[in-house]
Amino acid sequence: MSTVDVRHPRSAAALRSVQLLVGGYLAISVLTLVAIIALRNDTAAVNAAVWTRGTIVVASSLLTFAFARRAARGSRKGFLRLRLVSAIMLVAIVVIIALPGTFPLWMKCEQAICGLLLLGVALLVNGKHLRSVFTGR
Repeated sequence: MSTVDVRHPRSAAALRSVQLLVGGYLAISVLTLVAIIALRNDTAAVNAAVWTRGTIVVASSLLTFAFARRAARGSRKGFLRLRLVSAIMLVAIVVIIALPGTFPLWMKCEQAICGLLLLGVALLVNGKHLRSVFTGR
């Protein structure tokens, strides 16, 4: 069986929260890319690393959003992918923030906000309730 019943009020509420957090992550990521484009001529604010990271984050937030939607419909694969991507991106964000000099302060602050949103996602999808719903354990 590739889908599970997520209609229980506790499951539905948790998955709604996940979708809201991921939606915030997507919105901030897109707005950041818009800011990167607007500031493209300011080499102090936008360097090659900022372009690369900004593009990767938008792509990952789109995937994360798609996985969250699939999980909310009961997809086991969507849920597993959501768990993996949220954890991987969270680790990447910690590295970005910790790297000295590569990214400007504004980008590190934006990444910290994204990290907090993804931390919420990671806590919910790795929590006992949702794991038991999707794994049956």
